[in-house]
Amino acid sequence: MKPPPLDHVADPVQSPSALNLPNALTMLRLLLVPVFAWLLLREGGDDSTSRVWAAVVFVFAAGTDFVDGELARRMNLVTTFGKVVDPIADKALTGTALVGLSYLGDLPWWVTVVILVREIGVTLLRFAVIKYGVIAASRGGKAKTLAQMLAILMYLLPLSGWLVTARTGVMLVAVVLTVVTGVDYLLRALRLRRESRAQAAA
Repeated sequence: MKPPPLDHVADPVQSPSALNLPNALTMLRLLLVPVFAWLLLREGGDDSTSRVWAAVVFVFAAGTDFVDGELARRMNLVTTFGKVVDPIADKALTGTALVGLSYLGDLPWWVTVVILVREIGVTLLRFAVIKYGVIAASRGGKAKTLAQMLAILMYLLPLSGWLVTARTGVMLVAVVLTVVTGVDYLLRALRLRRESRAQAAA
């Protein structure tokens, strides 16, 4: 039997290059972290203009997280590099904001510790179970992220009056969602590992 013509041989499926727009946005978010930190801590955090600009940079950087994920999925540009660096960039931005606000005395340290322990723990757990599968973001997880971003934004801005009380309430909601969704993620990860092992043993 004659071998099929070369023009009929299917090309092997190639993984997308790490040099793409979604990953560029992820790296931009990571590079904006020190800029954000400088603006937040400038003049001991007492410069209102710098605080407003810190909030602007935070919103822009957080926005790239949504955009890069959407682009990666729609353009089929999901890469291992993106899977690893994207959560690192997210935690770097959120962590810098929380630690900076606590350092300035604007946010209790226990809030920062609870959120960071959960975020770092879930990130490590995600890497630990990635060989079994990917756990999709839940509605609770998305609500947690939104609450965290809104609460941090309110703490970044030089607010006064009833808005100070309001931002405390928003942050408490964010903390509750952070803990609840962290426990939910742990349970789903354990279930995924158990089911994967059961299928492998069958």
